[in-house]
Amino acid sequence: MPHPCPLSVLDLAPIVEGSNAGEALRRSIALAQHAEALGYRRFWVAEHHNMDGVASSATAVLIGQLAAATKTLRVGSGGIMLPNHAPLVVAEQFGTLACLFPDRIDLGLGRAPGTDQATMRALRRHLSSASEDRFPDDVIELQSYLAPAREGQVVRAIPGQGSEVPIWLLGSSLYSAQLAAYLGLPFAFASHFAPDLLQQALDLYRAHYRPSEKHPKPYAMVGLNVVVADDDAQAAYLFTSLQQRFLGMQRGQRGLLPRPVDSMAGRWTPQEEAGVGRMLAESLVGSPATVAAGLRATQARTGADEFIVACAVHDDAARRHSYALLAAL
Repeated sequence: MPHPCPLSVLDLAPIVEGSNAGEALRRSIALAQHAEALGYRRFWVAEHHNMDGVASSATAVLIGQLAAATKTLRVGSGGIMLPNHAPLVVAEQFGTLACLFPDRIDLGLGRAPGTDQATMRALRRHLSSASEDRFPDDVIELQSYLAPAREGQVVRAIPGQGSEVPIWLLGSSLYSAQLAAYLGLPFAFASHFAPDLLQQALDLYRAHYRPSEKHPKPYAMVGLNVVVADDDAQAAYLFTSLQQRFLGMQRGQRGLLPRPVDSMAGRWTPQEEAGVGRMLAESLVGSPATVAAGLRATQARTGADEFIVACAVHDDAARRHSYALLAAL
């Protein structure tokens, strides 16, 4: 039975142990072509900075390459971290992409900086405590640059004005859920790394949604980690790379995506294991049958309109095979 919920891909262009950023970017482009052939709806890349294992920092540049290498796939950001940028610059970048690739570009926006304090300062050249508090105003300003020009408008995004690139709000808390509901925008929840408030955020978003012209109904996308392999044991082995990465995050260590290991036993304390388990609670790992059952249960529980799937495994062939098995469900 085909799964009723559309599937999309979330990619961080992971730099894996034994490789480099150039190879990671080339693999992401090849993965986008693979995802298009498999029928995935969209392919999003995320903005992170100063992280050894993530090559998608120049997000708009990478989106241009991904869109150029594909024909029909929607390509976008999951997301652009708006506190790091002037809204006008984002409008010009995504307006340019929309001119080059009409009706194929998505603009997902996040409220977090996606990095540490020192890197935030390097990105912005100044640090204002009000920067995240400006997020609603920045979203509205950005919308105005992408909307049709108004009479007397002094500042315009060229390209960008009139492109009406679809904007999504992303979040891992209740804040963006409330703002997306208020502005009548589609909403994506980052449950692939911060699942605690998933259901509460979705309930809040739907309960308080104000219909907008483009989006008369709420539309919720849920982020999941999914690793599919030929059997449960192989999938669990591949998943240890992500478990090691999240263990490193708990210890304040951010390196390349590790090679998988036969067992995590002895690599973490019970408290660390529980912490990693909590962060990765929205993960489906196993054979096609195991993951299919998990997808049905997650869809029934969340009412998700769409799933966006991250698959951080070390071996590129295994990653491509996972997405192929998932698409076949």
